Amino acid sequence: MNTALGKVFLVGAGPGAADLITVRGAKILEQADIVFHDALVEPEMLSLCPQAIQIAVGKRCGKLSSAQEFINKRLVDAAKKYMVVVRLKGGDPMMFGRADEEITALKSVGIEVTVVPGITSALAAASTIQHSLSLRGVSRSVAFVTLAQANDTNLESASIQSPLADTLIYYMGRKHAINIAKSLIDSGNKRPETPVHILEAVSTSRERHCYLTLSELANGEATSWFNPDSPAMIMIGDALAQRAIGKVDNRLQDSEVFTNSRRCA
Repeated sequence: MNTALGKVFLVGAGPGAADLITVRGAKILEQADIVFHDALVEPEMLSLCPQAIQIAVGKRCGKLSSAQEFINKRLVDAAKKYMVVVRLKGGDPMMFGRADEEITALKSVGIEVTVVPGITSALAAASTIQHSLSLRGVSRSVAFVTLAQANDTNLESASIQSPLADTLIYYMGRKHAINIAKSLIDSGNKRPETPVHILEAVSTSRERHCYLTLSELANGEATSWFNPDSPAMIMIGDALAQRAIGKVDNRLQDSEVFTNSRRCA
């Protein structure tokens, strides 16, 4: 290892809220000389590293963004000039973040890399709506899916139809929401009345929710609700069914499951 080179930290920023970054991640930001951050990293998160040079390199679907090869090169170049280089990624670096490409590029020239995990948005979303992604007797498996790199000709491919998990979590699914729902219904993977919970800007002050059924999603009932400038997560599965809470014997208990009440706010 070339000791003249700096060290690069791939740090998970978590789902959005600045106080949901890990303690380790926050401490590394405080020591950073330069920070390359995703477009979706909140300004409050960057206030944790006022001493550092801050450079936005994030990629957003449908927006002008930095090519991955260019990001790789900038990280390599920075490690030749600075001792502590941070690549700050939304959520967890190892979940749909193309971290492997950055790690490979850095290690190929002898630059030391450390990965600091973060809370991925799906887990923050489950906490927000207070529904477990797994549920005894209902959901024993969870699949995380993204179509962000898919092209329109692949919408009937395995990326949509192959997930056979009880609970499906689609990252950045806004653009393909209707096709996702139709494919799951047509393939028989999910019933039309399967609950769907959509969240935008999870854990931030801009967070919004939309609860509906898979058939309603397939019919385009969430289309006008989506904010094209905000990341959306589509959660599908019976474990997400709404609960009516009734007070029985001084205890809160789940009673009837509601599957046909659409609520979007």
